[in-house]
Amino acid sequence: MTATMDLWPIGNCQVSALVDRAGRFVWGCTPRVDGDPAFCSLLDDKPPAGEDAFGFWEIDIDRLKSTTQYYLRNTPVLVTRHEDENGSAIEVIDFCPRFTRNGRRYRPVAFARIVRPVAGSPRVRVRLRPAVNWGAAQAETTRGSNHIRYLLDDSVLRLSTTAPVGWIEDERMFRVERPLHFFLGPDESFSDSIEASLDNMLDRTIDEWRHWVRGLATPHEWQEAVIRSAITLKLCQHEETGAIVAALTTSIPEHADSQRNWDYRYCWVRDAYYTVQALNRLGALDVLESYLEYLRNIVDNAKDGHIQPLYGVGGEATLVEWDAPALNGYRGMGPVRVGNLAYEQVQHDAYGQIVLSNAQAFFDHRLLRVAGVEDFEALEPVGERAWEKFDKPDAGLWELRTKSHVHTYSAAMCWAACDRLANAAEALGLFERCIFWRDRADTMRARIEEAAWRPDTERMSATFGGDDLDASLLQLLDLRFLAPDDPRFRATLDAVEGGLRRGSHMLRYATEDDFGLPHTAFNVCTFWLIEALHFTGRDADARELFEEMLSRCTPAGLLSEDIDPVSGELWGNYPQTYSLVGVINCAVLLSKPWSAIR
Repeated sequence: MTATMDLWPIGNCQVSALVDRAGRFVWGCTPRVDGDPAFCSLLDDKPPAGEDAFGFWEIDIDRLKSTTQYYLRNTPVLVTRHEDENGSAIEVIDFCPRFTRNGRRYRPVAFARIVRPVAGSPRVRVRLRPAVNWGAAQAETTRGSNHIRYLLDDSVLRLSTTAPVGWIEDERMFRVERPLHFFLGPDESFSDSIEASLDNMLDRTIDEWRHWVRGLATPHEWQEAVIRSAITLKLCQHEETGAIVAALTTSIPEHADSQRNWDYRYCWVRDAYYTVQALNRLGALDVLESYLEYLRNIVDNAKDGHIQPLYGVGGEATLVEWDAPALNGYRGMGPVRVGNLAYEQVQHDAYGQIVLSNAQAFFDHRLLRVAGVEDFEALEPVGERAWEKFDKPDAGLWELRTKSHVHTYSAAMCWAACDRLANAAEALGLFERCIFWRDRADTMRARIEEAAWRPDTERMSATFGGDDLDASLLQLLDLRFLAPDDPRFRATLDAVEGGLRRGSHMLRYATEDDFGLPHTAFNVCTFWLIEALHFTGRDADARELFEEMLSRCTPAGLLSEDIDPVSGELWGNYPQTYSLVGVINCAVLLSKPWSAIR
């Protein structure tokens, strides 16, 4: 079986939606990415043709023959073309408005759809059925002269349209003889023509995204894959606060009937670090600057320097986890979880990721706000926590719920926090603080090298005093803890690849966790392997494996979190920032230079 997660994200860094292969909105939360899903049918296996189905927005053509989809170049604006059995056809253009207006970013809680007849005499039906209370009921409605109001639990969405409102309300089939415009957004009337307003919004949104992409320093090879990954990572940033969510969805299982269903619509310090690291390689500094503002507030509000693994997109510290009973899950595989209990976990690698995300700001003169002494002093308590906790047990980056170890990855991240603080102090001319943090980093390095090295198997272990394998050991290279030519890294790479590689894919680990043995490979781990192969001189192997991973992308050019190494079917939340980071990082590393085409 090939990848089946045929979903196309649209968004504006405030709200987003996933559009399925039929052109139907099946996932989308309001008033922001972690809100109640007005479109929730992705996690409800009731047939959409049923009269009792809701949680979607469908524009279908009578006597459908074929549907094709594509993004407008360098944008998240989606075009879906429906053709009927007689050759009549429509195009549906889906987008969330995002552009600069009156000196401010305009990104409303709104979804826009434009239907254009392109051949023959097409007949369509529009079914807009938002849900409330996590799929518990269909939203009630009230009607105006050219709009319908949908009463959500904590807000009202108004559909303003140039289509006959009664026909939309009755969900009747009708002929499309002119462009139709639909704007589902704030409960406000249009001061101008709906048609002119939406056409203008579309043009300005396209222009805004294309100018953003124009500023990316993309590699020569695999440009389309990199650009699509970069745009989608940008969609995962809640621009109002700068937070970056791990994915746009919740509860898509890691494999069939696994119960490994988690809510990823929050900001993990770890995932966000990898996201800004990848986008920095493309020069997308706006994402970094917004995220650093978010991080500074997290650090300021931290109690005794303690950093949680994740926070809400508004910086919320409490993310109580509960099950939504009305939704039976992706393909019927529940539970559907809201919130994430991992906020209570101890994951010491977060201290390293806080400092690493901030480190560039002390050196990069392109930034509008270059970090100074006060920023360094604000980070020092984070470094103190890293020093205190680096050799203490935690849940690790894979967030084990019932096991605790001293994880080598977490310890190395804590070392990186102190190492980069020393670098920042040196850049600021704070030489005493540089010596202080360098001494601590050296002490931590010696302890990690002694505790994680297994002389009997001649490799690094994933845990202190253990002898276990974990793909995160490959990150010792990216952290600059070990060099590519270090025999210890070479031996560890051989062991990790030999123990965790399954064909073209990498497992996180191959031991039992809270839910038994993992069945699927973790996509970012395969990209970590590709990076390691490249840096250790196995470029041909790295390129072949990278091309294989790109072939696993969805028709939208994206990846989820996990993949079945046998069938190739994608699983896990989508689109997954980790996986898209891997696409960008590997393309940048492996691409031929631009000078090669001259």
